[in-house]
Amino acid sequence: MTRIRPATPADVPQILAFVRELAAFEREPDAVLATEPMLQAALFGPHPAAEAVIAEDAGGTALGFALFFQNFSTWTGRPGMYLEDLYVTPAARGAGVGKALLRHLAGIAVDRCYGRFEWSVLDWNQPAIDLYRAMGAQAMDEWTVQRVTGDALVRLAGR
Repeated sequence: MTRIRPATPADVPQILAFVRELAAFEREPDAVLATEPMLQAALFGPHPAAEAVIAEDAGGTALGFALFFQNFSTWTGRPGMYLEDLYVTPAARGAGVGKALLRHLAGIAVDRCYGRFEWSVLDWNQPAIDLYRAMGAQAMDEWTVQRVTGDALVRLAGR
């Protein structure tokens, strides 16, 4: 049975390891710039930017995690939840861990009266897409994610 619990500061090394595994899975193994101190501050500092939950087996072995944060919809007039990362170890895939994490996060969203729960998925990750569709998620096909980072971000800021 999978147990989902809030992450604690002691989980930061495991979270970073999962982030690195996720980056490798997503074919970007060298893209992770985050460090333990950065995640510590982002998750547990005086002004947390995000939250995380850990999925464990009955023996306490971490099977995966989800990292999320609050966003806001002017259309609904309510906050929402954005799922930044969801990762399940290869050995635990297909055992319902991802589904358990999504259900847990949906429960948080409902408890907090959020108007939306949304995330992005790589278009080649068909197993994840199939899971999301089976759980009731709808693709936002007319929307395209836009991103500005690095030097382009500095230039956009006029600096």
